[in-house]
Amino acid sequence: MPALPHGPRPASRQLLADYVYQELLSSLMDGRLEPGSGLGIDRMAAEFAVSPTPIREALARLESTGLVHRVALKGYRVAPLFTPEELAELMDARLVIEPAIAERACAHATKDLLTALRVAVDDLRTAPTGPTFAEYGAYWEADERFHRLIAEQADNRFLLNGYRALGGQVQRFRFFGNLGVTDAECAIAEHTRVLEAFTAQNPAGAREAMRAHILRVRDRAVHDASATSAAS
Repeated sequence: MPALPHGPRPASRQLLADYVYQELLSSLMDGRLEPGSGLGIDRMAAEFAVSPTPIREALARLESTGLVHRVALKGYRVAPLFTPEELAELMDARLVIEPAIAERACAHATKDLLTALRVAVDDLRTAPTGPTFAEYGAYWEADERFHRLIAEQADNRFLLNGYRALGGQVQRFRFFGNLGVTDAECAIAEHTRVLEAFTAQNPAGAREAMRAHILRVRDRAVHDASATSAAS
């Protein structure tokens, strides 16, 4: 396993787990950890100079994103990168679930939610979009936060679990991570239209704005994936 980047190491257990999670996430998104490679807990604990506990906690969080898999009797391994076909299937699944989530969330949106969504859109506008996770990580986080806030407000545990199971933001950014964010201007405008529907308390409008956003993201992702596959 290649050396992992290390910043200043925090002291508390929870902060250590967060630190390990962020470092591993960065390595996964940048492709420094090869698909299929093993993630030995003891080896990583030595690498990070921590106990195995924060490593286990970080890996469990990463498993929920689909970036790592736990294999019986073999431990954790880096998940394969999506194929262009799998990426298209992911976007089709998002196209089914996220408009319904947006409509439900908008129907009982709170002032706190609207404020948080505005902050997320503002963060998207100011975030860098370069080719490494260190450069585009803040953009990804704001994008993921925007969609997650809406999913949490839908007040339906099954829809929320379905949204979380997709891992849509992580997998899409991982697929194109070495390119940086190529569609920021379009995506920010689309997020803004979703926010405007929420502000206007228009559930049907929120559903349509989210549907239009996911449809356009899907089309851009499929186009870029095809171009990437043809070039490789």
